Amino acid sequence: MIRDNTLSSRIWIYAVWALIGFFILNLLAMIATVIVSSFATRWIGTWFPTGFTTRWYSSAWSEFQLFDVLKVTLQVVFAVVVISGIAGVTAAYALARRDFAGKRIVMLLILLPMLVPPITYGIPLASVLYQTGLAGTFSGVVAANLVPTIPFVILVMIPFIEQIDPKIEAAARVFGAGTFKLFIHVLLPLLLPGIMAALLLVLVRTIAMFELTFLVAGPDSTTLVVALYYAVFASGVRAVQSIDAMAVVYMVTTFIWLVIALKFVNPTQIVGRAR
Repeated sequence: MIRDNTLSSRIWIYAVWALIGFFILNLLAMIATVIVSSFATRWIGTWFPTGFTTRWYSSAWSEFQLFDVLKVTLQVVFAVVVISGIAGVTAAYALARRDFAGKRIVMLLILLPMLVPPITYGIPLASVLYQTGLAGTFSGVVAANLVPTIPFVILVMIPFIEQIDPKIEAAARVFGAGTFKLFIHVLLPLLLPGIMAALLLVLVRTIAMFELTFLVAGPDSTTLVVALYYAVFASGVRAVQSIDAMAVVYMVTTFIWLVIALKFVNPTQIVGRAR
């Protein structure tokens, strides 16, 4: 009986690892295909391209105006990170330190944008922004992206704030520290790892946010992920290799920021602290 249980456990372990390996292999194969295609001179009906070139990157850079798109993307990301950091940390501190009637309902309402798909509230949000004249502008794109990012910062920061003993803040106030000095000299050094973790993950999330940005972006407020969508589905004939080159630029941009984020935050650590 014991041997049968051991054999069954091993079979399940091997099956799980085989499934994971199959998934990773397919993912790497798709990424490799896009990368190879972006350097291919011609690749139709053969196992390997007939030749390699880098001209598709320069073609994509000029055809899709990638310099302007990357500039807008960085500006949107910077604005979203700063605003969501200020608003999210402030709200998280209030929720972590104050108990009041209906607190759980307030928390649920705040976290709703993270619990439902963005497209479900993106369409009515876009309608409001169009009625107010913000849709199609830089401010409208930033406002749309703040809807899910501020709750994300709140969710990440509450466990970090709850770890700080309120007696430390009380002692600082006894010695004459005002609210500003208390935050700068006491709370900020203690919360800095959590703030960095939240903001770096917000940065990566904003770069990859397609639905909300697509619904409200205009010609001068298009981010990289939306420009990639237009490159694939917009009317006209475009070289596949040029689109793949743009996709590689998007992947590299997101990957770099994701690596930087993971240098500052361990996702399992956040989950452990949230418990």
